[in-house]
Amino acid sequence: MEKSVNASAFTGLYETVARLRGEGGCPWDLEQTPESLRGDLIEETYECIEAIDEKDRGHIREELGDLFLLVTMLSYMHEQEGHFTVAEVLGGITEKLIRRHPHVFAEAKVRDSGEVLQNWAKIKVEQEGRRPKDSVLDEVSPALPPLDRAWKLQKKAARAGFDWPGIQGVFGKLEEELAEVKAALRQCPPCSSGGADAGGDADDKGEAARHVEEELGDLLFSAVNLCRFLKVEPSVALQRTNAKFVRRFKYVEQEMKKAGTEMLAGNLPLMDRYWEEAKQKV
Repeated sequence: MEKSVNASAFTGLYETVARLRGEGGCPWDLEQTPESLRGDLIEETYECIEAIDEKDRGHIREELGDLFLLVTMLSYMHEQEGHFTVAEVLGGITEKLIRRHPHVFAEAKVRDSGEVLQNWAKIKVEQEGRRPKDSVLDEVSPALPPLDRAWKLQKKAARAGFDWPGIQGVFGKLEEELAEVKAALRQCPPCSSGGADAGGDADDKGEAARHVEEELGDLLFSAVNLCRFLKVEPSVALQRTNAKFVRRFKYVEQEMKKAGTEMLAGNLPLMDRYWEEAKQKV
C-alpha cells in the first residue's frame, strides 16, 4: 500500500469533476448548485459514520471517496464562478492547520488538549482577526441538527466550568426531567392517548400539549448531557440504535410473515415474542 500522498490521485479527481461540469459534461452534474448538494453532503457524512461504526474498511474508503467528491465539486463550483479556486481551499486549510498548531510547527508549549483548544480561541481573535463572541455558546452553529447542537452547547458550557461535579448530579437531573414529563402528561390526557390535542405543529397545540413538548425537550437535553458526561456522541449512539431497531423490526416482520400473521396491534403479544427472539439473534 502506498503510504505517501500521490498528487496525481487528487489531480485525477479534480480533472474528472472539471470534465463533468464542463462543456459536454453530465447534465445532472451541470444542474447542481452548492444549495442543491447540501442534503447530499449531510447524507454522505452519515453514511461515512455508519461505515466507521461497522469497521468495514472497504466501505469506509468508498464513503470517504464520496465526501472527497462532494468537497471537490462544491469547491470547483465556486472556482467556476470566480469566487475562489480549489487550490485556495486546500492552501487555506493547510495554512490554518499550521497557524493553529504552534506547539507542533513552532516553539509554543501546551500541557494537554484543553490548552490546545484555549490557544485556538486566542489565535482566532489575535491572529485571524475574528471578533470575540459575546458568548462561548455563540461559537456553536445554529445550523447543526438539534441533537448535535445540544451536545456541542453543553461541551462549550462545561469548558467554561458550568458542569456537574459528578455523574450522580447528571442522573438526578435526568430523573427530575422525567418526573416533570409525567407531571405535564397528567395535565394533558389527550397527549397520553395520542389525541387530537397532541398532534400538529407547536403553534396549533393547546397550552398543555406545548408544556409536554417543552418538558420532553428538557428530558432529551438531559439525556444528551449524560452522553456528553460519558464522552459518548449522542448522534452516533442514536444512529447505532436506529440500525439495531431496523434489524430487530425486520426480524419480527419476517417471522410474522412466516407465521401467516399480519402486523397489527391486536397481534402485539406475538410480535413481542418475536422481538425478544430478535434481541438474542440480531
